[in-house]
Amino acid sequence: MTNINEKFDHLFKVISSSNFLKKQSLGGEIPFFISTYEAEEENEVKINIRLLQNKLNSQGVKVLELNLYDIACEILEAKGGIERMFRVEQRKSKDKFLRALQSSLNIHQVLMPKIKEMIDESEAKVYFLTGIGACYPFIRSHNVLNNLQNVAKDCPTVAFFPGEYNGHSLNLFGLLKDDNYYRAFNINTIKA
Repeated sequence: MTNINEKFDHLFKVISSSNFLKKQSLGGEIPFFISTYEAEEENEVKINIRLLQNKLNSQGVKVLELNLYDIACEILEAKGGIERMFRVEQRKSKDKFLRALQSSLNIHQVLMPKIKEMIDESEAKVYFLTGIGACYPFIRSHNVLNNLQNVAKDCPTVAFFPGEYNGHSLNLFGLLKDDNYYRAFNINTIKA
């Protein structure tokens, strides 16, 4: 795709199609899709995600955005506030701070239950996973995707990923190779 507008026009056509919404043509695979973009396009992508949500909503396709960064901030606020984490950061080494932050956002005990709660309270037909780059390194995208398949299985999930996905591995920002992840489809290559 040559530009953001074309990419988001394509996303609208794919996501609003009945095949996509009914999870057809997946061959028994989980309904997870990755939409990649260049990290320097972050602000433009954010705007276009919002426009896409509005356009889909106007077509009767309700979207639940799961912004990992916002969810993490909400969890930290509930656990004593972000200011508390800033104080921890000042007193501890980077490694110890990262472990403390990851413990507060434990994927199994904290993050996934929060996301499940959001999904259960929603009537969405599609989930958008955003904020992936903003959470690195304290939340890793492959961990979220691997665990999300147990929670977000009723509706298609589109992860907006700042980097590259070749169908086998995620490469955050085009620089940081994450663990292999084979379960998602590259939505940018699906015919509309």
